[in-house]
Order: sequence, then C-alpha cells, then structure tokens
Amino acid sequence: MIWISILEAGFAWIMVTGILILYFLIRGISLHPAFVLGAAAAATAPAATVVIIREYRASGPVTDTLLRVVAIDDAWCIVLSAVAITLASGLQSGVFNITIILTAFIEILASLSFGVASGFGFHYFSRLIRNAEELLIATTGYILLLVGLSIALHLSPLLTCIVAGIVIANISQNRALFFGTLRSIDAVFFLCFFVLVGVNLEIHRIPQVGIIGLLYIVFRVVGKFVGVRLGAWKSHADKRVADYLAWGLVPQAGVALGVALNAKFLYPRYGELIFTTITATTVIYELIGPLCAKYGLKKAGEI
Repeated sequence: MIWISILEAGFAWIMVTGILILYFLIRGISLHPAFVLGAAAAATAPAATVVIIREYRASGPVTDTLLRVVAIDDAWCIVLSAVAITLASGLQSGVFNITIILTAFIEILASLSFGVASGFGFHYFSRLIRNAEELLIATTGYILLLVGLSIALHLSPLLTCIVAGIVIANISQNRALFFGTLRSIDAVFFLCFFVLVGVNLEIHRIPQVGIIGLLYIVFRVVGKFVGVRLGAWKSHADKRVADYLAWGLVPQAGVALGVALNAKFLYPRYGELIFTTITATTVIYELIGPLCAKYGLKKAGEI
C-alpha cells in the first residue's frame, strides 16, 4: 500500500506540475500555480470509490488495496499542497529562502502531532459517553473543536482531522460506533461543503482554464496509472492490482477542492485560477470517475 500510494500520488504530482510548467513557459504565464495544481492532482475521492464498492459488493485483492490506497492518498495531497502553497507564495512575493520551506514542514509535523494527540484525547474522553445521542453530539462537537483549534494554531485542519481519524480507527474498540454515527449525518456536511464550493466558483472564468484543465485531467490520470504500475512492481503486488487498481483512482473531489479553497485565500493572485481549474475538472472527474472504478473492478473479476 505504501509503495503504490507514494508512487501514484507522486507521479500524478510530478506529471501535472511538469506539463503545466512547460505550458506556462510557452504562454509566458507565471509558473507559481503549477506547483499547487500538481499537488492537488495527488488526491483521490474516496467517497465515489467506496460507493461503487458497496453498490456492487466488490471484494478481492484489488478492492482491498484500493480502499487502503484512497484512504492515505489525501494525506499525501495535503502534505504536498502545504509545501506547494508556501513555495508558490514565497516565489510570488519574491521572498524565498530555506526558512519558508522549513515553516511548511514544521506546520505539517505540528498538524500530525496535534492529530495524534487529539485522537488519543477523544478515545479517552469517549469513555464518558453513555448513549447514541451523546455520541453524536460529542463526535461532531469534537471535530468542530479540532478544526477551530487547528485554524487558531495555524495548522492544517484537513491533515489534523485525517490523523485523528486514523488514530481512533486503530486504537478504539468502539470505532464502528463513531464512524457509523458520522455516516448518519455526513450527507449534510457534504452538501454544505459543495454548496460553499459552488458559491466561490466564478463561471465566467471557466473558459480561461480550458487547456490548463485538459492538461490537468489527462496528465493526472496518466500519472496515477504509471505510479500504480511501478508501485505494484516494486511491492510484488498481485498482477490484477497492477492492471486494474488505477481505474479506481480516477475520481477526485473533496480534498482537492479543499486545497483549492485554501489556495484561493492564501494565494490571492493566482488562487482564482487554481480554484476554477480544480472545480471545473472535478465535475468531469465525478462524472467519469465512478464509471472507471466500476470498469476496473469488473475487469479484475471482483464485482
């Protein structure tokens, strides 16, 4: 899982960044947005893939590997984007030195540490919960508190929450209750998130990102396929994993859009271009992504 996830996320990042740098050079556009768009390309949409797996009751080595890879994919994206946004902002302002990069890595390490501590904290606090209603209030309240504290401490709320979730899932005997409770209300949170994304999308800018969006779509998918092949070869994975896993990594939505929103506010000069590109391509990915995931699982013989 580690080899496949690192290489498929890494190749998507490298290929998108590289082709966009080349395109921006040809067009005489500033290179800074290429770093952030490349980092966002590493992400996958776990929800779309999981829905397909549940709907068709898929099972087997490809399905098992896919579930694990998409779970860690978004963490790589958040780490890469934190560095990319810091790097792009520094290049834009003309003030770039090793301190800027160190600041980004300190933020990442601090977010990881805070996420681990928060996960253990909620695990011990949960012993005081007595019924389902308290569990729902405590879980949603703890997540909101975690997000608020992350923002106040200038940490990554996305990375902090992912790490806290990983810790709880691996140490708590009641993990099924926590995530089952969230699953009963997560549709409302998803709806709010996508409404906020829509509010920030300026439709008149979409034609401006035509070629950029096309390059982003094509080279992200190519990077995923190349990375899966190399990762499967390196880890001696099942041949079906090498052949069909990448089809399940095509969907992209949540975390990439979160990165786009961050870029829009933290990187104002080119943030709109980044946001519009990712939002417009997400619509395409979410239309074709589930079909690709279904095709891969069907060809693997796991549906």
